[in-house]
Amino acid sequence: MLKQSAAGSQSFVQRKRVQIQGAVQGVGFRPFVFRIAKEEQLAGWVMNDVSGCLIEVEGAATNLEQFVVRLQRDAPPHARVLSIEISDIASRGESEFIIKASDGAGEKSALMLPDLAICDDCRRELLDPGDRRYRYPFINCTNCGPRFSIINDLPYDRANTTMKPFEMCDACRAEYEGPADRRFHAQPNACPSCGPQVAFWDEAGRETAQREEAVQQCVNALREGGVVAVKGLGGFHLMVDAKNDDAVQRLRQRKRREQKPLAVMTPSMEAIQEFCFVSVEEEALLCSCEAPIVLLKQRENTNLASSLAPGNPCLGVMLPYTPLHCILLDDFAAPLVATSGNLTDEPICTNEYEAVERLRGIADFFLVHNRPITRYVDDSVVRVVAGETMFLRRARGYAPLPLPCTGSGKTVLALGAHFKNTVAINRNGLAFVSQHIGDLETLSAHEAFHEMAKTFQRAYDLQPDEAVCDLHPDYLSSRYAQGLNLPVLQVQHHYAHAAACMAEHNLDGPVLALSWDGTGLGTDGSIWGGEFLLCDWSGFHRAAHLRTFPLPSGDNAVKEPRRTALGLLYELWGDPAFERRDLACLKSFKENEIAMLRQMLNKNLNCPRTSSMGRLFDAFSSLLGLRQSVSFEGQGAMELEWAMGDYQSDAAFSFEIQNTEPSAWLAPDGAVMQGREAAPAYRVDWGPLIEEAISSLRDGMTVAETAARFHNTIIEMALAVAQRAGVERVALTGGCFQNAYLTERALKRLQQEGFTAYRHLQLPPNDGGLSYGQLAIALRRS
Repeated sequence: MLKQSAAGSQSFVQRKRVQIQGAVQGVGFRPFVFRIAKEEQLAGWVMNDVSGCLIEVEGAATNLEQFVVRLQRDAPPHARVLSIEISDIASRGESEFIIKASDGAGEKSALMLPDLAICDDCRRELLDPGDRRYRYPFINCTNCGPRFSIINDLPYDRANTTMKPFEMCDACRAEYEGPADRRFHAQPNACPSCGPQVAFWDEAGRETAQREEAVQQCVNALREGGVVAVKGLGGFHLMVDAKNDDAVQRLRQRKRREQKPLAVMTPSMEAIQEFCFVSVEEEALLCSCEAPIVLLKQRENTNLASSLAPGNPCLGVMLPYTPLHCILLDDFAAPLVATSGNLTDEPICTNEYEAVERLRGIADFFLVHNRPITRYVDDSVVRVVAGETMFLRRARGYAPLPLPCTGSGKTVLALGAHFKNTVAINRNGLAFVSQHIGDLETLSAHEAFHEMAKTFQRAYDLQPDEAVCDLHPDYLSSRYAQGLNLPVLQVQHHYAHAAACMAEHNLDGPVLALSWDGTGLGTDGSIWGGEFLLCDWSGFHRAAHLRTFPLPSGDNAVKEPRRTALGLLYELWGDPAFERRDLACLKSFKENEIAMLRQMLNKNLNCPRTSSMGRLFDAFSSLLGLRQSVSFEGQGAMELEWAMGDYQSDAAFSFEIQNTEPSAWLAPDGAVMQGREAAPAYRVDWGPLIEEAISSLRDGMTVAETAARFHNTIIEMALAVAQRAGVERVALTGGCFQNAYLTERALKRLQQEGFTAYRHLQLPPNDGGLSYGQLAIALRRS
């Protein structure tokens, strides 16, 4: 068969089948294929299938070549092409190019997309009085709107989403079926005539208004200082006027969130710049399609409520990312608190009837809608560190896009740890890491964890061959793994942290991991956390660790840094530590408390030992008089970072590196590896640091300088161990590296001394990345 080419020459017609895998559903990929096929004068078809996107196309060879080039070069902005397989097939003599209905048969491997913030085109239409979707809270197109939060099954078609009950009107149907339209196959497509609607309820769940009147009642309630639970994209927000300190305090009391910072949603970038400093990188994050909460440095003397982030120089800020939020913020014309719609330690509410029950006594009113949410998705939280994004919480906008994960062909379900839990599973060289689930402290949190453990299995028809969990047997995630009737691999906590960073950067061993956090069960049964691990994919060697110290009352010491500080001093001085009543930590205790703690420490009763770097930060915060008890995890360490302010210094306190007995190489579960010789090991002694710091404070050194020297000393400890380990690559991992100063200075100092330092860029350094590390170990060790 011959075809006349655009240039007028004769050429043989060829036909090719193109299978594309990746995030190519719900991003306008088929209209894009349709358009370039037409422009290249090609015939055939394109459709969604369970693997992604399948194309058959025929025409002149030169046109086909250009078509393939453009597929990869010009793909829609939100598409993520992972692979393209091209094969030659017999020509069919077709004369036009069409878009076919989706095929739901076969092995599922198409990617579920994250929810996307409202795009500029939809925002313009939303605020245009002449547009038929003017002020419609559910406007969307192929470039924005809900995805992960509404998907029930693959492929991503309307019938497989929570939009199925909403029958499109003729106008919406014409857009949906028009290949040249921006809403072609936008699965949540709707308008005021045929789509979801909002309603306003009182605290008992009684409806008082619908549609536009509902929005106006919500705005009025917020202006009057009310707490409104607003159903958004992946769940509810609790919202109040961010300038009304009484309203903010009332929300804190009801939510049982005493001091933890509250996020703020603002009408515009200009509004943000009134009360925060914003860098170019931070502005790009705020305005991105992911639209995360971004930690920004606050300006002084703003008119925001002082109780938003007590004592914190930073504030978590986001722009409106749904059309409903855009309408609310446009009408309110001032910042609103937008914190998760839950009680502390519980998952956010997703169902309006559930919200009325669970948020009873917290919310005065409810702004709800009738588009169901399949799964809850919290807001992502990021900060810019050393010019790049650092995740503190990876959720909306980013999850569940996969990360690379090479290794054996088996399917592994990784269950994470107990705090900041995520779960992960693999398929075809990709790791699917869930959105942030949270701390498994409550029954509802555990139920949410169970559901997410099954989500990807259902979505991709996966049957795990193995489960992997933390070494701690009492974590709920570990118990869940043991009940799955599967082989279970237990992985030491800090090795999983190291593996997560190694897998992100595709590193093989050896790597020295600075695995620093608050708590993780060590292979010796003690509490680790200040670990210097020499790692490869077969196992790890504890090359060094912080000098251990007792934690009086165990978990209570985590809540009271003063107890940790006392344990530190007792390790240093013994019983005479109790006579140092000039120190801030001892001043904070009553006499009977001191007597009890003295007895506990002298008799070693309920005083577990730890090498935790997080607890060392807590103790130092107490010694400086910054924080004697905490209302949320990491508060003491955070205030120690804030205490430096803008103080700049390279000075450090002293410390010692002491040789210990050579230690064995350990398998992921802590078993001694046979055939590998024991290696040199060291103890990092913080004693001189504490002695000098206390002396310097007594001699008049400022808190800011003392805090800066403490941070500098910790980094010099890392450098000293790295030099002894003799390994060029160093990974920074664990919750301590959420500290921007610590991370930036560590990167700088290690690079200055010839090391290559790696940090997390796609996952949080905290326990939110553990499931990915566990998964990588399970796959690569095989």
